[in-house]
Amino acid sequence: MIPAWVDGVLTPVEKLAAHQRGLRHKAVSVFVIRNRTEVLIQQRAMCKYHTPGLWANTCCTHPEWDESPDKCARRRLNEELGISRIFPSHRGQVEYRADVGNGLIEHELVEVYLAHAPQGMTFTPNPDEVMATRWIDFYDLKAEVSRHPDRFTPWLSIYLERHSAMIFGALSNA
Repeated sequence: MIPAWVDGVLTPVEKLAAHQRGLRHKAVSVFVIRNRTEVLIQQRAMCKYHTPGLWANTCCTHPEWDESPDKCARRRLNEELGISRIFPSHRGQVEYRADVGNGLIEHELVEVYLAHAPQGMTFTPNPDEVMATRWIDFYDLKAEVSRHPDRFTPWLSIYLERHSAMIFGALSNA
């Protein structure tokens, strides 16, 4: 069950039902960076019920009904990528609505986080969640998303096009 608004009231709703009905719901997205300009992105597993095989930010999810966004961000980094002992900092809140295929809509109110990878950080992606990962320079990522938007999740495109300054600060202006 995820927190979603039904008739203006925050209510526990099954995740698939929230996407089928296009309900506005809570979400968390995390970007992990290293060496000041490299962003860790993931390719979503083919078994995901929407946007399988597309590249996305480091991790994203929906908080459990009574879970704080901070705790959710740390939990999901560990569940998806086996990353622990980093503490993402809250960068702000974003709302977006996007068609993610097969009649499903993501209408999310997202708490966005940024974390810096410590030197030598290792991780082990969960194959049920992630089929590949890569580090990519922030500027190369923006260019690639612009050239090939069909290879990326709609939310990653939205974050980079509309919210780079909030998420990445001075990096987005250089």
